[in-house]
Amino acid sequence: MDPLMIILILLAGTAGGFLNTLAGGGSIITLPLLIFLGLPAAMANGTNRIALMLQNIVAITNFRHKGYFPWKLGLIWGIPALLGAIAGAQLAVTIPEETFNRILAVVMFGVLGLIIWKPKTSSHLQAREIASNNKLVGIGVFFLIGAYGGFIQIGVGIFIIAILAFLTGSSLVQINSLKVIIIAIYMLASLLVFIINGQVDWALGLTLAVGNSLGAWLGSTLAIRRGDRWVKIVLAIAVFLLAGRLLGFY
Repeated sequence: MDPLMIILILLAGTAGGFLNTLAGGGSIITLPLLIFLGLPAAMANGTNRIALMLQNIVAITNFRHKGYFPWKLGLIWGIPALLGAIAGAQLAVTIPEETFNRILAVVMFGVLGLIIWKPKTSSHLQAREIASNNKLVGIGVFFLIGAYGGFIQIGVGIFIIAILAFLTGSSLVQINSLKVIIIAIYMLASLLVFIINGQVDWALGLTLAVGNSLGAWLGSTLAIRRGDRWVKIVLAIAVFLLAGRLLGFY
């Protein structure tokens, strides 16, 4: 890696980690940029997961230290997500690169819309007993979520938060503590699929992980609300430029 690439990867990771903390969807920056820098689509997809895996491990550790560690429910919904992720990741390493790039471009626009226009979720949700039928519904839903996450990952955190809010009625802190457990479980399985297929660049992935960690720390520490609108404007510009590149417009 030349110094310029290292700097770009660190900046992208920092932006992605910061966006994950503010709104979710940080991979909307990191995954397309890895492709833009020359990695094949499948390898960029696998490499991006190193940073996401480490980020979720850190998050789980932090939540556990604060007394939030719903591991039982995490396993109930994480295992079907894991099975779905294996199928999704296997598709991602076999699909033609041009097809993946076009799907990625469309997904980027969809997730951008969710980030910009999604309604704010109340921070005062009341926890309720999770009914057995909700647990069963969750098993099916999280298999599909895992398949999507294994395939492309972008924006999955936003979807999971919405689903968990509906199924559990818990506070956002509890929801996020459960979310990172589920993601870590299926992320490990999907990462292994990419590793087995030789679709991971460890040097870039670990460099990206440093940036992601820095961005997450900045976002959680500064909690900049005044900058939220500015971040969304910059994100929209970046998405249009990167999507145009993926679609072959220039």
